[in-house]
Amino acid sequence: MNIRCSFCQTPYTLGRVALLDALQEVDAKNLTHYDAHCPRCRRATQIPRQRLEMAMPNWRDELKEFEAEMKEHPQQEAPLPTEETSPVAEAASTPEPSPAKKGASKPKPTATPAESKRKPAARQTTPSADTKKSNARKSAGKGKSQKSK
Repeated sequence: MNIRCSFCQTPYTLGRVALLDALQEVDAKNLTHYDAHCPRCRRATQIPRQRLEMAMPNWRDELKEFEAEMKEHPQQEAPLPTEETSPVAEAASTPEPSPAKKGASKPKPTATPAESKRKPAARQTTPSADTKKSNARKSAGKGKSQKSK
C-alpha cells in the first residue's frame, strides 16, 4: 500500500505484514483509522479503515495463511550484539600489519568513528575579497548605496 506523508510529503509503503498488523489493530480496538508513521519525519499519517480494507479485502483469510506459513517456516530472532562482535571492538582487536620491506609503503591510518564524522566546511573568503569589500564600503559616500554604482 503506497502512502504519502501528510507533513513532509515523502512517499513510503506498507508491506503485507505491516498491513495485516494495521488491520488487526484497527479491528481489535474498533478504530476508525490507523496511524502509519513516516520513516523520514516519524510523524503519524492517518489512514482510514476503509482504505486499509480496500487494499486487502480478505485480510482475515490472508492472516490465517500467514500464520500457517509462519508455523511451517519459523523465523529466528536476530541475536543481540555483544561487545565482542561489535565493529568497534573488532577494529580495536586487529593489530596493524608491519611493513615487511624497507621500501614498502607505509600503512594508511584507519579512521576512528569520531574522525569519520566530518563537519560541513564553512564558507571561506580570500583575503583579497575581504579587502575589496572593505574598500568598497569606504569609497561609498554617505547616503549612497552600493547597488547604485
